[in-house]
Amino acid sequence: MTSGQVRVAVVGVGEIGRGWASLCVAAGWPVTLFDNSATAMDGAPAIVAGRARALAALERADEDAIERGIAGLTVGRSLLQACADAQWIIESIDEDLQAKQKVFEAFESVAPKARAVTSSSSRLTTKDIAARCRRPDRCLVAHPLNPPELIPLVELVPGPHTDTTLLEVIKGWLRALGRIPVIIKKSVPGNVASRIAAAVWREAIDLVLQGVIDVDDLDRAVSVGPALVWAAGGPHLTHHLAAGEQQAAGFFQTLCQEQEVYWADLAGWAKLEPADQQRLIRAIGAAYTGQSAQIRRARNRRVAAILRAVEEARTD
Repeated sequence: MTSGQVRVAVVGVGEIGRGWASLCVAAGWPVTLFDNSATAMDGAPAIVAGRARALAALERADEDAIERGIAGLTVGRSLLQACADAQWIIESIDEDLQAKQKVFEAFESVAPKARAVTSSSSRLTTKDIAARCRRPDRCLVAHPLNPPELIPLVELVPGPHTDTTLLEVIKGWLRALGRIPVIIKKSVPGNVASRIAAAVWREAIDLVLQGVIDVDDLDRAVSVGPALVWAAGGPHLTHHLAAGEQQAAGFFQTLCQEQEVYWADLAGWAKLEPADQQRLIRAIGAAYTGQSAQIRRARNRRVAAILRAVEEARTD
């Protein structure tokens, strides 16, 4: 292992775990995979290698680093073997609190060298996940978006006992992987990105079910509309810039009055009834069934192109 590399163990190799592993492999870092499920482990190294190599095609990683990472990719026959030498353990098992507590408790004995133990959870708190740990100071949530190897955002959610120095260590590792970490100061279900996405998706669902717009046109309206300016600056900055240099207070007063009309009319339901679920499934199927692989490749190419454009603009 060369200077600057971090030895990683990924525990739980579902979609998110494989994404984390692909990201670390693409950086040339040594990665060990482990999962209690033989089904999940079946073919996982080849899938991780394929996803890492796909990043080179998207110009998001260096081919030589990827091949070094693939050469260092191993499979642990046990949790002890996978974690014994790891500096960073990335837990990505199912969102089951008892299961996460059990595996975090196991890390206490099998991973003495680990500087950080992170959970990919989007719903559970660091405090609850690490409740059985003698060393909660090295534990925190590091929540990626899907696919983790492509989307740069990672939400860091420390617990009450998380070492503040560790946050800086994790941020450094993430930046070395090309990620953009943000600190969530207060634990809330879904953290931040998932809550915003849930709010937007609820309105998107409602507009489709109310017959206002078809699924594919709705997706276009978002992706080539507000999503573009949000990609460049986020919702608050978008409105701040729209106000201009003069009379910002007056602009925001008017804007809030306009928004209040929309807010009063937005979907407010908290549960999607089974019949509506089936209507939505049929609508999405009519728009996209049989095209998923092709659309996923095209989506990833577009995301990579947007990231390159944003990064190039930052250097201007």
